[in-house]
Amino acid sequence: MKYLSFLLLMWVTFDSWGNSANAAEAPATEAQKQFVERVAPVLAAKCVACHRADNLKGNFDLTTRAGVLRGGDGGAAVEPGKPLASPLYTRAIPQDGAKPEMPEKGEPLSTAEADALREWIAAGAPWPENFVLREKAKADASFWSFQPLAKVDPPTNADPPPGWNDNPIDRFVLAKLREHGLEPNPPADPATLIRRVTYDLHGLPPTVENVKEWEEKLNAESRKLKEASLRDSSAFSSLLSALLSSPRYGEHWGRHWLDVIRFGESRGYERNEIITNLWPFRDYVIRSFNDDKPFDQLVREHLAGDVIGKDQPDVEIGSAFLVAGPYDDVGNQDPVAAAQIRADQMDEMIRATGEAFLGLTIGCARCHDHKFDPLLSQDYYALYATFAGTFHGARDVATSSARAERQAKLAPLEAARTELSKARADLERELNERAQQRESAAVPSWTRPRISRYGTEETFTPLTAKFVRMTVDGTDGDDEKTKNFRLDEFEIWTDEAEPRNVALAVNGGQAQGASRDAKDFAAAYGASLTIDGKFGERWLSTGPTLTIELKQPERIRRVFFSSDRPRALAEDYGLTVFVGDYSIEVSSDGREWREVANSADRAPPSKLRKRDRLLKLVTTDDDRERLAEFGRRQKEVDAQIAAVPLLPLWWVGNHRAAPGPFQVFIGGNPQRKGDTVLPASLRVLADRASPYQLDAQQDEAARRLALANWITAPDNPLTARVLVNRIWHYHFGKGIVDTPSDFGYMGSRPTHPELLDWLAAELIRGGWKWKPIHRLILSSATYQQSSTWREAASRQDGDSRLLWRFPPRRLTAEEVRDALLSVAGKLNLRMGGPGFKLYEYLQDNVATYVPLDVHGPETYRRAVYHHNARAARTDLMTDFDCPDPAAAEPRRASTVTPLQALTLMNHRFALDMTMAFAERLKHDAPTSADQVRRAFQIAYAREPVDAELSAALRLIETHGLRAFCRAMLNSNELIHVN
Repeated sequence: MKYLSFLLLMWVTFDSWGNSANAAEAPATEAQKQFVERVAPVLAAKCVACHRADNLKGNFDLTTRAGVLRGGDGGAAVEPGKPLASPLYTRAIPQDGAKPEMPEKGEPLSTAEADALREWIAAGAPWPENFVLREKAKADASFWSFQPLAKVDPPTNADPPPGWNDNPIDRFVLAKLREHGLEPNPPADPATLIRRVTYDLHGLPPTVENVKEWEEKLNAESRKLKEASLRDSSAFSSLLSALLSSPRYGEHWGRHWLDVIRFGESRGYERNEIITNLWPFRDYVIRSFNDDKPFDQLVREHLAGDVIGKDQPDVEIGSAFLVAGPYDDVGNQDPVAAAQIRADQMDEMIRATGEAFLGLTIGCARCHDHKFDPLLSQDYYALYATFAGTFHGARDVATSSARAERQAKLAPLEAARTELSKARADLERELNERAQQRESAAVPSWTRPRISRYGTEETFTPLTAKFVRMTVDGTDGDDEKTKNFRLDEFEIWTDEAEPRNVALAVNGGQAQGASRDAKDFAAAYGASLTIDGKFGERWLSTGPTLTIELKQPERIRRVFFSSDRPRALAEDYGLTVFVGDYSIEVSSDGREWREVANSADRAPPSKLRKRDRLLKLVTTDDDRERLAEFGRRQKEVDAQIAAVPLLPLWWVGNHRAAPGPFQVFIGGNPQRKGDTVLPASLRVLADRASPYQLDAQQDEAARRLALANWITAPDNPLTARVLVNRIWHYHFGKGIVDTPSDFGYMGSRPTHPELLDWLAAELIRGGWKWKPIHRLILSSATYQQSSTWREAASRQDGDSRLLWRFPPRRLTAEEVRDALLSVAGKLNLRMGGPGFKLYEYLQDNVATYVPLDVHGPETYRRAVYHHNARAARTDLMTDFDCPDPAAAEPRRASTVTPLQALTLMNHRFALDMTMAFAERLKHDAPTSADQVRRAFQIAYAREPVDAELSAALRLIETHGLRAFCRAMLNSNELIHVN
């Protein structure tokens, strides 16, 4: 009974984390115990879904005794000791034979359940202290993925096929096959296996030379071996060693991991600005795979690299994982909206962490307890508290010695700049004092009112001109940094009985002036907006002059200009910042100019403009020379400072103190605060993995480190299972669990649960290194069997989940592109550094990524080095299902669409590779027949059969070598692996 009580309390209630064992003893009386065992499970299953803090139907919260006694819109729900006066009971039982009012949906209470409810109320509605009702999830702590790793021995199979008896993987797989009446395929031929394993580990086709070398070795050894499998082949072992030790391995498998952790090099959301300094993290991932870094260490570095790798940039960069996802950088100033945006940022980190390392959809507990998995909102917000000090952005990443060396160089220069700034400030203070003394004398000369953004007019003696120029000194604001003003219209009126605005573009006017550059919309802010006759859009100046050229010389006498003609906004609104002081000049030829008006006699539009006017009155030539000298000297010092190399600035996030307190957001709403939470591990694993809970005094670094250590603890059953399943997934196309980031109730169940646990234990036993697991899998007869389709077996297991054959696959998008480059002989294997772009980046308020039609040689690197921006279409790779990194993609799609064929057939990149392939064949082989054989060796790792050779020669004779190469690059065999 005590065990039953514990289970009920684990899923229906929680006291406080860390006291769950004591919570099992919470019912202090027999009546409380009966409530926990008989009543609470019924209420949790049938009532709590509609009556809890985040879903208050009838304003009734049933989860606590206080809520029950308080009731909802209809008053108290329970009258202790009086069942018939308690709506919770009376509305849950039939009345006059009618269906009970509650619950509205689902099965009503059974007779036994209703009796238990009545007895509880009659006993005074006893309720254990701190007891909270919770809706029960579909799964509980007994669910398979939360169980400790099982200690299993590989099964023994009677009369196994040759080569299927020794590798433990084969023993597990064969046993499962035979459970379903299936037998495996025979082994693949050496050439097929070489091509398969090379693509598998490198994502590239094997070279002709490698195929020949290893095929000869494998054939020679296979003749010596009694068994048909190459499992015992030292040559195959050597091949694996060569492939695993190549830097190509880290590039390919690092790309897999970047999918899992949603690595993207732009910010996402509507602005989606590019991030240019996250590539060191991509290189770190590739380097970690090549070095076979223990994966528990990699996980710890992802979560707390800045903590455990202090003074080690190559480790600290690992924590960029936390900020490698999309985030909203609009910067909303409304506090409610800002809080929601911040909650969304936290949610992205929490989901990425839970799915990548634990295979759990923890994000589903953001608004309420998880409906399917035993995860509580408190679990979610414990992670929220853990990550609360992490913010997106870049910062210096360098060793302390590098920082000290740079500071030693900067110190004397910064001292010199400080001295210059002080001397200049002293002079400017003196000038300002003089200027203030002249104010009373200057004010009477400002006879006209200040300019107005709603419309400012200047009239002058009529004259004939073809050009009108306005030169502006500053703006009408008091921000010294702002030099750029805005105009919605600039009108030039003729001296006629019925004046005409001859500046208008429809009247032949043309406007010129430096403008803010919007590359995605060239005319968005141009000077032409000042003469379009409309007031909704404005010219955004980046220079001091606006010049209007008229269609022909005109006799003019007035100009009128504004930045908010419709008076839609307040005079001081930032969107309509206007000209400051100005002068108006005219010209007949655009070379000789005559001033006709200025603002000198207007009241200054701002304190800044007034100050500048007064300074001009009191500043002498000597003063100007001294100011110029200060400027020259400061410019020299600034240049010397700029010449000191900067410390590396990487997008690794910034970490700040986050003292809390932290609370559950009821319904996921930051404005509705619930129970206080502390940074802690998942409660469902409180008795099965190394649990932790930190007090409120622990800093944010300690929180992340505690989480990292808990996730990688050997007794955490999730992490090792998730990681080995990912390895299996990429080798066979599907994992033992084919929902690799969801090991919960809504995910798939493992096809080979014993094998999964055995592999997870092997990963831990081997120090969390992946390369030994690769070797174990690739050396198995399961992996080495052929992909031949068998009708009878397919009726039993159509997608080969039980692995009666090796599942053939289409290449991923990156592999397709890399393969085309490799076959054409154009692949540049330079590693690391900033990525290349297959788009033109245009940025103004929002970013635009325009796919390139021409891919130059600078783009001929491996696709993993492409600058992987969000919402950036990249033609071939997008067409072949390269995912958008707006979200993690642990399991890529593999579609068949017309666009794929059209792209391979007609895209400029594909045509360029066709030409390069033809040139390579001409260089390598003298005759058409030799060129065909060479092409098959390069593209397919095999020789052509006679029929293929004949058909190819006929094609070359009729349409030329390029047509043959184009056909090869468009063939299914090139982009599929058997």
